[in-house]
Amino acid sequence: MLRHLPSVTDLLEQPAILELCAGHGRLLVTKWVRQAVDQKRAALRKQLQQSPAEKLPAETGDKDAAAVRDLLRIELLEAVVEIAHQSDLERVQGIINATGIVLHTGLGRAPLSAGAKQALQDAAGACNAEVDIATGDRRYRGYQLNSTLQLLTGCESSLIVNNNAAATLLTLQALGAGREVIISRGELIEIGGSFRLPEIFELSGVILREVGTTNRTSLKDYENAIGPDTAAIMHVHPSNYRVVGFASKPDEADMFALAREHGVIAIDDIGSGAMFDTRDAGLPYEPTFQHSIAAGADVVLGSGDKLLGGPQCGIIVGNDKCVAKIRQHPLARAVRVGKLTLAALGATLDSYTRDEARSEIPTQAMLFVTTEELQSRAEAIKQEIADGSDLRLTIRDDVSQVGGGSLPAVELPTVVIALKHQKLSADDLAVRLRTGRIGVFVRIQNNEVLLDIRSVLPEDDSRLALAVRLIRSEGR
Repeated sequence: MLRHLPSVTDLLEQPAILELCAGHGRLLVTKWVRQAVDQKRAALRKQLQQSPAEKLPAETGDKDAAAVRDLLRIELLEAVVEIAHQSDLERVQGIINATGIVLHTGLGRAPLSAGAKQALQDAAGACNAEVDIATGDRRYRGYQLNSTLQLLTGCESSLIVNNNAAATLLTLQALGAGREVIISRGELIEIGGSFRLPEIFELSGVILREVGTTNRTSLKDYENAIGPDTAAIMHVHPSNYRVVGFASKPDEADMFALAREHGVIAIDDIGSGAMFDTRDAGLPYEPTFQHSIAAGADVVLGSGDKLLGGPQCGIIVGNDKCVAKIRQHPLARAVRVGKLTLAALGATLDSYTRDEARSEIPTQAMLFVTTEELQSRAEAIKQEIADGSDLRLTIRDDVSQVGGGSLPAVELPTVVIALKHQKLSADDLAVRLRTGRIGVFVRIQNNEVLLDIRSVLPEDDSRLALAVRLIRSEGR
């Protein structure tokens, strides 16, 4: 059997492999072919060690040897195709989010608007990333968005970095290194990826001054903690959890007024980066950039890829003096964003200035969509999939989540299509949908696969139906 293994050269001349070379390049495909041959050789050696009598007899004729070679060739071709498929699954690629989680961190959080996608294409070549078109002079990266953020938030100046964790680290280091920053014990949060605020304080060189308790902090607690070494008072919105019951905290405006009275900086980390009133969508209130600036914060930090609905980034807005100091800090260069992020964020903010965010930004569209609209889309998708003896489709009401650390414990009414396959378990069906030609992420509930329509982009409805049809035909 070992003597009849096809060579790498032989396999590279096969039509199926030549097709892979056209799409992936000969260098990568050659690596896959060698990997498949090595794996098969190892498997044969192990098999021969366990069952020596199963070796191909030396006197086997040419006809039998050719049959063995053909069989091994087919097995190796299948193995290479499977290696290629697994490799493709590890590439960044578009998928359909049918989990119902609007801001799914694992799936890239906020889907970009059509305008943001176009802006990415426009900026893909040479662009004015750090140059003033009118004068030809060099300028700081992100100056293009400053006037828009001034208009939308009421700030004096702004800076864009690669995420809100970076914005927090940079702001603390630039404005408070070696001095104290006061924060309530109830706001010393940990978010995904083991991001712990006390550790960020330590990393930034800031002295953490905790006040109050987990559930109750008063304005007097902040006032009593202010001293000659105090650089700032920091307020952090606990985006991914809530303290309920016997709990209280001072109003942010009173905190910021206290900071002004004592000549210290007021920093507000609003977390999800909302630029609209979430109560309009029937959701609990989330702090906005404009509200925090109006309340008197010197610096406001927020995410660009959560409730704002743009690309991943951290947005820093505030007064000229503080933002200039942050911008000039050496760490600012290490956490700056690229031209594509600036382009996508600029297009996202433009939707807000035109008052078209609700219709143009997918995140807002998903939050504001009615269950009647979701029901209509679900029925159309079900009709495209078509019922069959192998697959039962049921449309019913359910609940979704906002996700992304935003509005925790808030449930959104939604409509789902429940799938139950005659031959495949819910887990198997979910895997096939996830790894299929059109990748679909779903959720499993009561041994059924649920397609939650709220988190599916309307333009993906027909692709979702096709994905299910493809999996159904393979599952027979």
